[in-house]
Amino acid sequence: MKKTTILMLGDVTGPAAADYVAARLWRVREEHGASFVVANAENVAPGNGIDNYGVKTLIGGGCDVLTTGNHVFKRREAKNILEDTENIIRPCNYPSFDPGRGHVIADADGVRVLVINVMGVIYMEPLENPFRSVSRILREEEGKYDICLIDVHAEATSEKLALAYYYDGRAGAVVGTHTHVPTADEQILPKGTAYVTDLGMCGPKNSVLGVKPENIIERMTKNMPVKFELSENATEAHGVKIVFGEDGRAESIERIKF
Repeated sequence: MKKTTILMLGDVTGPAAADYVAARLWRVREEHGASFVVANAENVAPGNGIDNYGVKTLIGGGCDVLTTGNHVFKRREAKNILEDTENIIRPCNYPSFDPGRGHVIADADGVRVLVINVMGVIYMEPLENPFRSVSRILREEEGKYDICLIDVHAEATSEKLALAYYYDGRAGAVVGTHTHVPTADEQILPKGTAYVTDLGMCGPKNSVLGVKPENIIERMTKNMPVKFELSENATEAHGVKIVFGEDGRAESIERIKF
């Protein structure tokens, strides 16, 4: 296996963010020498979830694989998107009879990349144990991939860290999504796995997780139902750049923003 550079981007929030990423990603890939890009797309549709416009925009704009999370089934068209689009996946610990699948093996210029999407269960939905779900996939796909990337869509930092240490040396990277706030703990774990607690968000900079601040403030101060609207402020994209050596282990991880 040759040395490989991969970009992983945080939750793309709203159609404007999808347009922003797609308009810039090929240039960003070239600047970083990246042969593969993964982005979380569970919030790409207006009001959360996935839609055809957002998925096609991101894939056409340079994303090789899209992961998702707890909002993946929010919109009616999600079922067809997950069944018809090979390179978008949903958390693997949803029931097996649900639409879509929780992992995919894709090509990165001759390097086989296994991407696994899993959801945490602490403060989240009561899905299958994420450790068991991921381990089952690794057993099933053993020998079929060169690098393994795991997107842990979870609320609890402890759960993300525990999963990372559990798969240290077995996965090339374990990265967190869901909280939309980039964390400053990017590191290479002792056995060679790249880790960061949260990739952050690709979305409006002056917002509360992509939503207009006034919506959130009204909800929190009045405790009354409020319609959340996407902020229309300037967009930023956050993620990480990971360089893997010839043995499939991570050599470096650094935060990126564009």
